Amino acid sequence: MKINWNYIKGFLLIGAVFFLFAFAEKRSNSRKISEVSLQFTNSENLYVTEEAVNKLLIQNHVEVATVVKDTLDLNRVESILDAHDMIEKAEVFMSVDGKMGASITQRKPIGRVLAARPYYIDRKGEKMPLSTFYSARVPVVSGIREEHLSEVFPLLDHIRNDPFMAVHVTGINRLANGMYELEVRKQDFAVHFGKIEDIERKTTNFKAFYQKAMKDKKLNAYKKVNLQFKDQVVSTKK
Repeated sequence: MKINWNYIKGFLLIGAVFFLFAFAEKRSNSRKISEVSLQFTNSENLYVTEEAVNKLLIQNHVEVATVVKDTLDLNRVESILDAHDMIEKAEVFMSVDGKMGASITQRKPIGRVLAARPYYIDRKGEKMPLSTFYSARVPVVSGIREEHLSEVFPLLDHIRNDPFMAVHVTGINRLANGMYELEVRKQDFAVHFGKIEDIERKTTNFKAFYQKAMKDKKLNAYKKVNLQFKDQVVSTKK
């Protein structure tokens, strides 16, 4: 029987390729992680720094220089980062050259609540602690308790997404009767918003009033602007 050496050589070559691949894979997985690379979405690291993230990982016994690739639990690292008060979402990944990467989206405050211990309201309507690294320029909210967060959130969210309101509204005050007033930048008149309903209509009416009064140079003539009425803005002069 004639032996076909070409087939044997082919099988040996295939076996050698698989062996080398498996060896390289094992060696790669046994390599220690050389460094961690952090990426902040929108290039913002206002409320949590790279140093703070690295310290958090060390405190949770994720020391990059001593961890082997195949022993690192990426889901656990994500959970650690997601639990940070200033992080909204973290996505952790591993590169082929032994570097751990993390894409971090920070929480974004849209209002600052005055309280015994002040705090932010974030863009999801949840309570967020103040940061030691950065102070956000957002409307100051007074007169509310934690149970009012869901009530005031739609107004804060609308202000954040409306360029005119975001520039001009500096404060929101909840009155004892459950009604709300707005404070306007560089103006001493109060804007009576009423209940947080019909937000689009009320802000449209307010913008029309403001622009007309500014054109007529009469913004300083008013002490109160009432937005509660459906088809008109009722203003009271000084």
